[in-house]
Amino acid sequence: MATISTAFNIATGALDADQAALDVVANNTANVNTPGYTLEMPTWEQNDSVSLGGVDFGMGATMSGAESQRSLVLDQAVQQQTQTESASSARLTALNQIQALFSGATGADTDSSATSGIGSDLSNLFDSLSSLESSPADDSLRQQVLSAANTLASDFNGTAAQLQAQGTSLDQQGASVVEQANSLLQDVAQLNLQIETTSPNADAGTLEDQRQQDLTSLSQLMGIRTVTTENNGLTVTTTGGTLLVSQGQVFQLTSGESGGVTHYFDSQGNDVTADLTAGGGELGGILTARDQDIPQVENSLDQLAYAVASQMNTQNAAGSDLNGNPGAAIFGLPAGASAADPTGTAAGLSVVMTDPSQIAAAATGAGSSDSTNAIAMADIADEAIVNGTTPAQDFSDFVTTLGSLVSEVSTENTAQQSALTQLQNQVGSLSGVSLNDEAASLETLEQSYEAASKLFTSLDEVMTSALNLGVETTYT
Repeated sequence: MATISTAFNIATGALDADQAALDVVANNTANVNTPGYTLEMPTWEQNDSVSLGGVDFGMGATMSGAESQRSLVLDQAVQQQTQTESASSARLTALNQIQALFSGATGADTDSSATSGIGSDLSNLFDSLSSLESSPADDSLRQQVLSAANTLASDFNGTAAQLQAQGTSLDQQGASVVEQANSLLQDVAQLNLQIETTSPNADAGTLEDQRQQDLTSLSQLMGIRTVTTENNGLTVTTTGGTLLVSQGQVFQLTSGESGGVTHYFDSQGNDVTADLTAGGGELGGILTARDQDIPQVENSLDQLAYAVASQMNTQNAAGSDLNGNPGAAIFGLPAGASAADPTGTAAGLSVVMTDPSQIAAAATGAGSSDSTNAIAMADIADEAIVNGTTPAQDFSDFVTTLGSLVSEVSTENTAQQSALTQLQNQVGSLSGVSLNDEAASLETLEQSYEAASKLFTSLDEVMTSALNLGVETTYT
């Protein structure tokens, strides 16, 4: 009877284990479309054997639980690659907007496609001075020079204003990203507490899925590093080591204005803007565009605007106007602007000359019919006055350099997207739910359950026969 009783226990245990495993398969199938869900696999354990008369007898198996099929190495690789790709994507978006300001105008005199913008304005200004050479006393030709100068100054102003607006927009985007990141950090800390409480020494299943999903979202926003701690918790820092989450405690980022733009600070008040810029994520890309790319473009425009305006003013002052007076300034430059530091010139450039007769087309004392100084002003177009090149060539080089940067970042982003997709596919192969695999598991478990049921039925018949020994028994 002990042997039959043991067999009953084994069969019953097998039925319970198979049913539990079937529940795991059913749960996997139900969550096939759940974002962040990690495939669970039933874990089996052989029961301790029993020794009778020196012979070991097996006691069946039980299902000890379900284990999520996750890889910390792959998860961290995806996390890091997400940060890199997200940073280049955000930067590329900003660079494309910057490049759009200069589309269609290379600044080269021989480029017929340059029909508008600063490059065309430079050509028009020097062309108007060339036209003035043939008839230096012609008032309409003099007015064309002032009109061309006004258009150039206006386009410098407009481009600088749009760059400033883009910088402001990026500043606002960065603040919004940090707000989202702080919310996710709070969620991670709360999940840490739940996991440490409910499953400190084993896989926490869906709670860990939720935490990993939050970390992936956080990686899209900013650069982070994670370290597993005791009790199945996580410590989260920036890539530079600034503490963000420790177990259930959150150290949120704050913001404040510094130098006219938003800077970010840790819980101790330390400025971590540079750390966040280098860390990656959307925030890193935004800050790179805001603090590096836009200022470089602004500086290039300021250098060009200052060189052209100051050289024109200097040359005009060297001649005589229509009334025989020394030439006055054509362009107004911002106070404090210099060749060494032309900051703000593009934004503040203006045309202060209103009377076309003040254009000094003649050499000093040469008379109104002389065009010597007009020729000299037109020749500025061919002088290496900006970074060792002519104004048109400098602008052309600037546009080309900007285009090369956009192309470089675009190529990097494409490669990073490919690498990220490859990693995500690896994670999917390990952790994703395959309906075909689950169908195969379901069939295997059904067969196992059916076998255990038949064994249970057979044992029941044997038991019935034993209890009714000597009595004719009919089985249904």
